[in-house]
Amino acid sequence: MGQHRHIYLEDVPFGDVLRRFYARLEAAGALARTPPETVALDAALGRVTAASVWARISAPHYHGAAMDGIAVRAEDTFGASETAPARLRLGAQAVWVDTGDPVPPGFNAVVMLEDLHQVGAEEVEILAATAPWRHVRAMGEDIVATELVLPEGQRIGPADLGALAASGQTTVQVRRRPRVAIIPTGSELVPPTAEPQPGQIIEFNSLMLAGQVAEWGGEPVRWPIVPDERARIHAAVVEALASCDLVLVNAGSSAGSEDYTAAIIAELGEVLAHGAAIRPGHPLILGLARGKPVLGIPGYPVSAVVTSELVVQPLLATWLGLPPLRRPRADAVMTRKVLSPLGLDEYLRVKLGRVGGRYVTTPLQRGAGIVMSLVRADGVVLIPRFSEGVHAGSTVSVELLRDLAEIERTVVAIGSHDVALDVLANRLRQHSPGANLASANVGSIGGLLALMRDEAHLAGSHLLDEQTGAFIVSYVERYLPGRAVVLVNLVHRRQGLIVAPGNPKGIAGLADLARPDVSFVNRQKGAGTRVLLDFKLRELGVDPRAIQGYEREEYTHLAVAAAVSSGVADVGLGILAAARALHLDFVPLLEERYDLVIPREHYESDLLAPLLAVIRSAEFGAEVEALGGYDARDMGRVMAEIGG
Repeated sequence: MGQHRHIYLEDVPFGDVLRRFYARLEAAGALARTPPETVALDAALGRVTAASVWARISAPHYHGAAMDGIAVRAEDTFGASETAPARLRLGAQAVWVDTGDPVPPGFNAVVMLEDLHQVGAEEVEILAATAPWRHVRAMGEDIVATELVLPEGQRIGPADLGALAASGQTTVQVRRRPRVAIIPTGSELVPPTAEPQPGQIIEFNSLMLAGQVAEWGGEPVRWPIVPDERARIHAAVVEALASCDLVLVNAGSSAGSEDYTAAIIAELGEVLAHGAAIRPGHPLILGLARGKPVLGIPGYPVSAVVTSELVVQPLLATWLGLPPLRRPRADAVMTRKVLSPLGLDEYLRVKLGRVGGRYVTTPLQRGAGIVMSLVRADGVVLIPRFSEGVHAGSTVSVELLRDLAEIERTVVAIGSHDVALDVLANRLRQHSPGANLASANVGSIGGLLALMRDEAHLAGSHLLDEQTGAFIVSYVERYLPGRAVVLVNLVHRRQGLIVAPGNPKGIAGLADLARPDVSFVNRQKGAGTRVLLDFKLRELGVDPRAIQGYEREEYTHLAVAAAVSSGVADVGLGILAAARALHLDFVPLLEERYDLVIPREHYESDLLAPLLAVIRSAEFGAEVEALGGYDARDMGRVMAEIGG
């Protein structure tokens, strides 16, 4: 077994990996700051100063009038009052000035127009004495020539540009932006402009990595896609090393038959680490070739982003003379139990909201390939490598990816999934910029339990009482006894069987699920759709054990539709909107009511007012009905008030 595989299999603690990496870069002289270059001020925003900047001139560089009025000698005004005004001769004792005019030599104060009036052509009368230098911007009041304007190592912001210009600078020395080559590899990859065929994947990691590099002060250089051919990847790395400070080879970092990155780095230099005890990002490669760092960035998008944050950002900061990125943090209560593998530090993406005076956090869908977890995340929770996970109700420290002010305006919805919630989230942002709806799909019962634990503002539910045939009320009374709750209808929706186009198995109803030639995909336990299915199966006398795939579970209607679309299952129970979204056929079965369960204290809060306004708008109702299978006749209507 080659050395690079042996290192990869060791699962080296990430701290040890970084120390090994930085020690070798230091020894090779590869951590020196990038050289300076001179740029014009209009090109300096966001750049990092390479040397201290000193004022060439003072600002202001003369004594200037701060008000419209007259320049005077302060001593000539002493004793003036409304009952005993002082008269000053124009020219000799007073000179008209406008704001910004130089104060003539020999004068040391300005009297505002409001405190004087002219007497004839030669004199003015003032009604109050003034102190020396009143309403005068003295030379150097802001900046004094030779004063330090900006230190070395400061990222230049808009105000800094103003200070540089005011101090007489027209250019500034900044650190050259580190050039970072990003080489996407994989024969299955196609550019975003292509229409992908089965087996092809749109290449977007390089876009994300380039965005990170630019945000952190580097200059990204994106290479065209390189197929899984060792010689071509080798040539691309050699070319990149000749012109860039850092080379990122994306994908090919694991231990498969077409994973060439480690071997190529070893040929050109040395592999310092192959593998780190982190999740996602386990197969990270750190190397040095021709005096420059080369990284093997894992191909899965979440792994790529996480490893880039952990390694590339601090490396660029070192070259630019900046401190590593330190985001603000907040303590929050975890709403769900999270199991984590022993031996790996896990960087878990989470949603965050403020409910009942405390922050609550909900884990997003995990997996190194779930790019939407990056889009939806409000923060990151680090689960240490020797922990088995986090218990529900535990307090965790969250590294914030969004401002707390934005998180404070987040409505937390935990419960049953419905496509209309995504439409609602979008409409809410349009109606009230800065407001957010964060949804977690745990099923109807899971949503009621979240309300019971004060972990959400509302829960979507469509639970059917098998005894009464009524929706939701009995469940609310059972799980939230004595709690004042308002049920607001979101929509009436059509449930049915989602099947492949043309319904090739001829599935006509729930009884067909027990056929031996039919495979099914179910919803998770606690989901309203699962409760509805079990109720109807009992009515029909169908034994769930006879249904092939009854134990296969998905958490959303769209996931059920995706399982049917991919051929994993022949049929699933879900809503028409999900079937339409993936161009599938639909066998309608029944209509159900989908309500929002809202504790009264939240229903009456300012936080939910914009959300309720959107729900009750005609535009939102029309957009939801256009999805298909929805009826907005009661949308926004209070269906019941329970308890309290």
